Amino acid sequence: MNLHGKPAASAGTLSRGPGRLLIAVYGVFALAATARAAFQIATKFSEAPLAYALTALAALVYVFATVSLSRSGRRWYRLSVAAVGLELVGVLTVGTLSIVDPVLFPADTVWSGYGKGYGFVPLILPVLGLWWLYRHRTATT
Repeated sequence: MNLHGKPAASAGTLSRGPGRLLIAVYGVFALAATARAAFQIATKFSEAPLAYALTALAALVYVFATVSLSRSGRRWYRLSVAAVGLELVGVLTVGTLSIVDPVLFPADTVWSGYGKGYGFVPLILPVLGLWWLYRHRTATT
C-alpha cells in the first residue's frame, strides 16, 4: 500500500504506459544534449567554457535519468528522483542566472532561459518526471 491507501505500484510500472513516453523523451534529450555538448566543446570551448560545461552536465543528467527511469527497484527509483531533482535544480538555477546576469552565459546552454531553445521542455520535463515518480512511489520508498 502506498501513502494514499492504494496498492503500491510494482517497480516495473514506471516504464509502462506514459512512463515509456517519459523515458523516450529523456532519451531524446540525452542524445541531443550529448551531441550539442560534444560539438561545442570540440569546436568552440574557449568562447564560453561555463556554458558548454553546463550543457555537458545536462547531457550527463539526461543520460543518467534515462537509464535510472528505465530500471526497476527501490535503489533505481531513488536514483531517478535524485537525477530528475538535480535536473530541476539545474534548469531553475541556470535559467534564472541566464536571465538575471546574461554575461555569465555568453552562449546558450540547454537550460538557459529555462530551456527556451528547446521549447521549455527542459523546464517541464523534470516537473513531469517528479510527478510521475511521486505517483509511482511505493510504501517502502
